[in-house]
Amino acid sequence: MWREARLAFSDAVAAADCSIIPAHPWIYGLGQQTENGAYLSPVNAISWLAAKLAGMSGEAEVIIFMVSGQTHANFMSALVGLADVFPAPAFTQAKRLAMSSATLALDKMQIPARAASAMPPSVPLSVPTSRTALAAAAIRRAQDDAVAGVSLEQVKQQLSAFGQKRDAMLADIAAGLGDLQGKSARAWVFTGQGALTNTLVQLQKDIPQPSAVYTAAMMLVGDNLEGIRSMIHEFEPYAGA
Repeated sequence: MWREARLAFSDAVAAADCSIIPAHPWIYGLGQQTENGAYLSPVNAISWLAAKLAGMSGEAEVIIFMVSGQTHANFMSALVGLADVFPAPAFTQAKRLAMSSATLALDKMQIPARAASAMPPSVPLSVPTSRTALAAAAIRRAQDDAVAGVSLEQVKQQLSAFGQKRDAMLADIAAGLGDLQGKSARAWVFTGQGALTNTLVQLQKDIPQPSAVYTAAMMLVGDNLEGIRSMIHEFEPYAGA
C-alpha cells in the first residue's frame, strides 16, 4: 500500500540483507532526456521497478522509498532531505546529477566569466602508491618503537591514553546516533509482504502524484526488512503491509 510517511532512524534499527533497485531520470533507458533536463514520472518509475520485481517468484518483503515533484525546486527539496536521512547511492547519485543538471542549465544562461588567475586551494595529495608508502613508513616506525622498548610507566600511560580515546569514541558514536535520530524526511512509501504476485498488484495501485515529472525511488527486496521498516513512521494510524 502506498502512503506518505516520515522516515527517521529509531532504536529498532537493524542490519538488513536485500536487493536494491534504483529508479531515477538518469538511469539509461528509463528517464526522458531533453535539452532542458531529465524527466521521469512516478508511474514510469514504478512500472520500471514492477518489471524488475516480476522477474522474481515466491515470497519476499518489499519496501520502496520515493520522492517526486512537479518542479525541479520542490523535487530537489524532497530529494535532499531524503538523501540526508537515508544516503543510499540511489538517492545520493540522483541528488548529485540533479544538482549538476540545474547548474548546467544556469551556466547556459550566463555569460562565461574570465578564468581566475589565483591558484586552486591546497588539498591533501593522495594516490595509491603514496598511500602504500605512507602506510609502510608508519609500520616501520611502529616496529622501531617496539624494538626500542618501553618502561612500565610508559605502558601505563599508553593504556590510560587508550582508555580515554575509547571513551571519547564511544561518546562520539552515541552522539552520532542521537544526531541521526534527530533527522527526518517525508517520502512516499510502499510496503508489501508475502507472495510477490500480490505485491505486484498492490504496487501498481494508486501510485502517488502520477502527474509529477521528477521522480527518484529505491526498491528494497529481501526476506526480512524489519530494520528498514522501523524507519517508517506513519502520519496516520496504519495497519498491515
